[in-house]
Amino acid sequence: MTRIDLTGLDVRPAQVWGGVRIVPLVRAEPVAGLRLRRELYEGSGLATVDLGDRTTYTSYVPHGFVADWTGAGAGAGAGAEQGVESAAYGTVLGGEGAPPCVPVRRVHRLAKRRQGERRLRFLPLHLALDGYLALHFGGPSVVWDDWSRKALGQGLSPRAEAAYAGWAVPGLGEALRIFELHPGQCGLLLYVADALAAAFVVPHPDDYRVLHPTLVEDLYGELVHQYAYYGAQVPEFTARIRDGVGGIRTLADLRAAARQEERAWAEAHDGLMARDLLETSYAFERVYRMGDFDLFRFLPPFLRDGREQHIGELITDHKGRAAYLKTFRLSEKQIRKGHLLRRLADRDWHLEATAEDLGTTYAEVVRRIEAAGLGGLLDAHVVARRTREKEEG
Repeated sequence: MTRIDLTGLDVRPAQVWGGVRIVPLVRAEPVAGLRLRRELYEGSGLATVDLGDRTTYTSYVPHGFVADWTGAGAGAGAGAEQGVESAAYGTVLGGEGAPPCVPVRRVHRLAKRRQGERRLRFLPLHLALDGYLALHFGGPSVVWDDWSRKALGQGLSPRAEAAYAGWAVPGLGEALRIFELHPGQCGLLLYVADALAAAFVVPHPDDYRVLHPTLVEDLYGELVHQYAYYGAQVPEFTARIRDGVGGIRTLADLRAAARQEERAWAEAHDGLMARDLLETSYAFERVYRMGDFDLFRFLPPFLRDGREQHIGELITDHKGRAAYLKTFRLSEKQIRKGHLLRRLADRDWHLEATAEDLGTTYAEVVRRIEAAGLGGLLDAHVVARRTREKEEG
């Protein structure tokens, strides 16, 4: 498997609010044998996750998802939030009523099976973000003198990336509040200024109705926030049915023409607006096997070709079709960092060889490392050499 398979999901005409466009995804039949529910957490939403090997992951984690593959859907649907471990809802990161200090809760592992149950608790988006942050996290594998003792001894630790909560993205909260849900809706594609910001898919319409509000608490990249803040209003979807010679004469003719317009919209959307998401070849890592289902996280190829690139999580059935999907749009800076780290790893972290591979100079590779926020891992003489070459050039 190298691509995301959305077989079984159909698009419906988009709904628009300002610069936000939401494209509903519907299923004719729910995915059998898998349900999702939300697990609510108290406190600020800040959590430290124990990953083992004396490694921790700290981030904004307002809730978790629980995947139930018993087939009975226990705990899902309208009563999904009954019986969860923490019943209090809501997060406060500042403003009136904020606590004098921000409590940080501890969570054991990003994905953990419930003891004695066929249920898996995982932290949505954080599996994917952890995979991106851990990209070649070990740092130089060869003791080149270009790298500092810290880089050789500790790798790229610590690494951090910034993101925005959904309620901080202008217009998103209002759009999610007013948009109507379609019968059979199991997901959406979210666009900001007509740039794909995120995809979200669940196995059952009842799950989607419960989890739809979590979209305003999710994490979104810097690029999405900028597009929402500076982007203009996007045009609404309109369908025009013209009555020509021998055209619409009955209600059945009108219904057929409306369905034709829906099909035309779906073909245009899949072929243009969502093309980069669906046609990109990803590197998938299986995190957990759940009976007939598999939980993956995935990374893009980090190509510098100007196309949008996403990281994310995916649960597939035995045929490889998406039962659950959640994505995070990377900024151009994050793509450049991933591209640079892969090129360095491919050349065993040798700066001269990496410069030759990239078709550039040693000084330019050092500049890119510094621009990626990794300059502190370079040895002092490397920075001095770049400064000297810059002055001479």
